Amino acid sequence: MSAHLLTELTVFILAVFVGFEVISKVPTTLHTPLMSATNAIHGIVLVGALLVAVVASPKLGPVLSVAVVFLASLNVFGGYVVTERMLSMFKPRETPTPRDGTKR
Repeated sequence: MSAHLLTELTVFILAVFVGFEVISKVPTTLHTPLMSATNAIHGIVLVGALLVAVVASPKLGPVLSVAVVFLASLNVFGGYVVTERMLSMFKPRETPTPRDGTKR
């Protein structure tokens, strides 16, 4: 094992622990807004997937490249769907009007 790989593994493991501690301290009322914003920001993951698919050496192969870009796109789209559903919960409900056209 090279020193560079050991350093990268150490940083990864520390990031997992720090991320777990930070997320576990978030109140439950903020989980949905936090997750929807985080998923929307993950558009950067899509850009990274495109770059890796084009620049990777050796080539990842067309099937794996399409799969990576598809999963990154799904993540971004899911963030926007969750945000839309969350915001629709705060819209006032419309009251149905009677069939005869009169207001109650």
